[in-house]
Amino acid sequence: MFIQTETTPNPATLKFLPGDIVLATGTADFPAADTAAKSPLASRIFAVEGVTGVFLGRDFVTVTKGDDVPWDHLKPSVLGAIMEHFQSGADAIEGDAPANAGHASHEGEDAEIVVQIKELLDTRVRPAVAQDGGDITFHGFDRGIVYLHMQGACAGCPSSTLTLKMGIENLLRHYIPEVIEVRPVA
Repeated sequence: MFIQTETTPNPATLKFLPGDIVLATGTADFPAADTAAKSPLASRIFAVEGVTGVFLGRDFVTVTKGDDVPWDHLKPSVLGAIMEHFQSGADAIEGDAPANAGHASHEGEDAEIVVQIKELLDTRVRPAVAQDGGDITFHGFDRGIVYLHMQGACAGCPSSTLTLKMGIENLLRHYIPEVIEVRPVA
């Protein structure tokens, strides 16, 4: 098994491409080791000292490290953990896989606007963000403000504010005049 790696805009995060499906649907974000109990893959990666976050996508794993550990020391151990997991044949997630598809429900007079926002996020934004090793999920729309949650390489990325404001906000405002602003949620 040959696992490729790619840098991301976030210097604390690397994207690992195992050449196999990681999650068939959705994404899974593990911002800390204690959140990874249902994921044998994430748990194995968190066993590597210095790992502070794991994000699973369709065909990639994004790993975030602490500031005190250089990638030169961490990368071989993370590659080994990912390889061991795929060789074990275990699923990435035990039980019901979380599907962070960014589909918070919304009813009322803004329902049609929310459908348009979700459509743009799913077709234009999420594929581009996945290329950088992350994901963005929709959390709400209220009085012209779209609330989004950034995950994986996007969480804590130095350029995430620029991505939200200059990229996503401009895109949504262009297609949906009711959108005034985009704000991140934790």
